[in-house]
Amino acid sequence: MDGKDEELGAFDPSIPEQGPSTPPAGWLDHVHGYRPHKAGEEDAPLYPPPPAYSPRPELNRNTLVPNIKVPTVSEEVARDALLRFVASKWTYSTKPARELTFRELRSSTVYRYRLETYTETRTSAWQFEPYNGQTVDGPQSGTSPPPWDVPVPVPQRYSDVVEQVRVPHSSFVKMCHQCRGCGRTRCVGCGGRGQKRCTFCHGHGRSRKKTCTSCHGRGRRRCSSCSGRGFKTCAVCHGSQNLLHFIQLTVTWKNNLEEFIPDRQPDFPDRKFDKVTGDPFFIDENVLVYPIQGFPDQEICDVSTRLINEHLNRFSCTSRILQQRQTIELVPLTHAFYSYSGKDYSFFVYGTENRVFTSKYPSTCAIL
Repeated sequence: MDGKDEELGAFDPSIPEQGPSTPPAGWLDHVHGYRPHKAGEEDAPLYPPPPAYSPRPELNRNTLVPNIKVPTVSEEVARDALLRFVASKWTYSTKPARELTFRELRSSTVYRYRLETYTETRTSAWQFEPYNGQTVDGPQSGTSPPPWDVPVPVPQRYSDVVEQVRVPHSSFVKMCHQCRGCGRTRCVGCGGRGQKRCTFCHGHGRSRKKTCTSCHGRGRRRCSSCSGRGFKTCAVCHGSQNLLHFIQLTVTWKNNLEEFIPDRQPDFPDRKFDKVTGDPFFIDENVLVYPIQGFPDQEICDVSTRLINEHLNRFSCTSRILQQRQTIELVPLTHAFYSYSGKDYSFFVYGTENRVFTSKYPSTCAIL
């Protein structure tokens, strides 16, 4: 062997084996107000807001809603809507839409109730990065504020945003837990030898009574994983030997939305309402909104009470409620009955966009 090959077989016992990729239990310091680090912990600790951050509803508060007039659709509007619908179906003829005779236009009162609860949630997790001399904002600079006292700018309301910030004064430097401050770890592939047994000749140096062409008769080959060095740069500290640990606070703002439309039209699929808008004649917004009372549609009043209570119970335990908004929309829905060629048909015009739904049309023949 030449000198280089002799070096490949050298073993350096000072290079440690590869340790855990995450700090073991007890490795990190404890920061007051934050839960201790646990090895292998996947779920970030969740911090419920203190009582001072949680609004509480006043008893016996209710909200009144003004009366609203149900909009009507004329024959001209209904016909134009049907013509647009037919034009989007290349197999449909426009002739029935042009020549049909309306028998009745029956407008329905359809209310859509929507409750939005805008919440803020805070969790934390220990993070680390290679330490290369950057500033360390540690306990020497002061005491870390509790999770809900860390200042974080609030985004535009009702927008889903996730923000991550370092908790002030939570940083400290410690030697890398994976390489124990060496900056290098023993190669797992070759056990720190720099060489591996030749897989072609199984370490014998010869194959089929001839010198092995893969290892040139040495029986061992350079380890491709560490390029023959027997060690690899630590994948955690990237060779810097030390890590900067800190607590990372994750702040999540989420708009929790629920909608309800009473199902009172068996011939019309309610899912169609999801793609159209209505007239939001009532909008109530506050830190906490209160159940609707005295509205002509009692089912809307009942749903308002139920959803407001559900949101308060569900979110106040884990999150801070920043704002609520309840809306009632009047979604236009007209059932148009008509005749064509001696037969009776019908279609629906719905939404402020005047979209059309029909389960049957007089002709599917492309006759223009």
